[in-house]
Amino acid sequence: MAQESQIQLEASEEQLVYAKILEKGMLVGLGILFITFALYAFGIMKPYIPLNEISRYWGTNVTEYLHNTGIEPGWAWVTMLKYGDFINFIGIAILAGVTVLCYLVIIPTLLRKKDFVYAVLALLEAVILAVAASGILGTGGH
Repeated sequence: MAQESQIQLEASEEQLVYAKILEKGMLVGLGILFITFALYAFGIMKPYIPLNEISRYWGTNVTEYLHNTGIEPGWAWVTMLKYGDFINFIGIAILAGVTVLCYLVIIPTLLRKKDFVYAVLALLEAVILAVAASGILGTGGH
């Protein structure tokens, strides 16, 4: 019988750092989602669209919905955080943005290891994600 070779795979230092930041960011985002949903669901914060009117908008597309409700597209939700149905966007933004933070945090580790190609790729990935999310290109970013 041929002996089977045992391959041991270990995560690299930057993978572990990335995973730790991602886990913490996910837990923070999820915790905020639970808290902000409770503020909305228990009526602690007044919603922008009253609960009895929500079903009226279920059949509309995004353009009609925004026009009929007077909500601005993009990052305008930041100005509406006083409403219970918009405060939960904070948790969503954290969950969506934690990947950018993860890429930025691993860059020093990659540079210390003289892994310049991956450091540049991580920086480019962070920049591309941030620009896409910003909406400055006018392509539907949030």
